[in-house]
Amino acid sequence: MSTCKNFSVIEYFNRKAAQFTPSMRFQNQTGVEFTKWQKTLKDKLKLLLGSGPEPVPLNPQIVWEIQEDGLVKRRVLLDADKDMSFAALMYIPLSAFEKPAPAILCNHGHGKFGKDSVMGMRSKTELQRNEEIAEFNYDYGLQMAQRGYVTIAIDYMCFGERSDGENPYPDRDKCNVNYIRGNLMGYNLLALNIRDAQKCIDYLCTLRYVNPNRIGTMGLSFGGTMTTWVAMMDERIKAADIICYSCRFK
Repeated sequence: MSTCKNFSVIEYFNRKAAQFTPSMRFQNQTGVEFTKWQKTLKDKLKLLLGSGPEPVPLNPQIVWEIQEDGLVKRRVLLDADKDMSFAALMYIPLSAFEKPAPAILCNHGHGKFGKDSVMGMRSKTELQRNEEIAEFNYDYGLQMAQRGYVTIAIDYMCFGERSDGENPYPDRDKCNVNYIRGNLMGYNLLALNIRDAQKCIDYLCTLRYVNPNRIGTMGLSFGGTMTTWVAMMDERIKAADIICYSCRFK
């Protein structure tokens, strides 16, 4: 045993990471092995994420609708559970009303403006939003709708319209605070966001202008996180575009 004493917590976990192999790591090759591994992994993830609050009907409400950019644009309200609702922006190509189109759930990153940036909602007053869109080519919800896909985006918890204002917890990360609050009661914040994403997919599957067999998801940064998890947890997702997310977790 080494006699060199270590007092660094960072170094401690670096050493542990060097020795660690995830128990659910996929290391085989065949399709049969993959299918078996996939089911085992999904069952394990469901257990770890928890059951969450009791589901409720979607109760969709279209708040407004306009036609521009060759699209029908809608703001829709959906219910997550009895204590939480969320707003979605949905863009529908006119061609989808003639023939059902594939759909994409577009996930926003860890930024101030949530779904609005992703759906290209430029502003005359929020110039930072316009700069964010330009810098990251961030309006993929609008771009993909203009390419013939029905697109939908929501604010995940702690973002956009669900951010509780500018600074509800001074000098704290509100995602971190709400993650802790939820965990104390057995609710996982990531699981709740996955649930809301799946609610969007439920809604897409009810629409006559959406092909329910051709639904994908995409996202940047935190949106890549959501893209990864929704694709893992929901078999209705047939394609996933993870734009910048994963790393070597060490």
